[in-house]
Amino acid sequence: MHEWALAEAVISSALDFSKENRLKEIKEITVALGELQQIDREVFDFALSEIMKSKGLEFRVVLRRKKSLLKCKRCNEEWSFDTGKLNEQEKESIHFIPELVHDYQGCPKCGSPDFKILKGRGVWLDSIRGD
Repeated sequence: MHEWALAEAVISSALDFSKENRLKEIKEITVALGELQQIDREVFDFALSEIMKSKGLEFRVVLRRKKSLLKCKRCNEEWSFDTGKLNEQEKESIHFIPELVHDYQGCPKCGSPDFKILKGRGVWLDSIRGD
């Protein structure tokens, strides 16, 4: 599953950061989940827990969903991603490749598929707290 690969990358990045910054211990990480990525939070959280357990790690993980912001290049309308009008295959496609949102949604005002993704893409470490 995609969530497992992302969870592995998050833990690996946190460990790399702690080594580079000479942290003795990670106490907490905050992970931002972009809305367009459509991460299954339950699966992602479980994957993080299992990966940490397998590596003998214990620290708090805070997951924060980051809303999307899309902006039409034609009329400058701004809006958020809406999964309500998408079928499961379309949602799954966007889950793996968020830029495919252009193929399935258009500007709610003028209908143009020519828009920018300003916010809400990807998964990243927002913060790491440790000693």
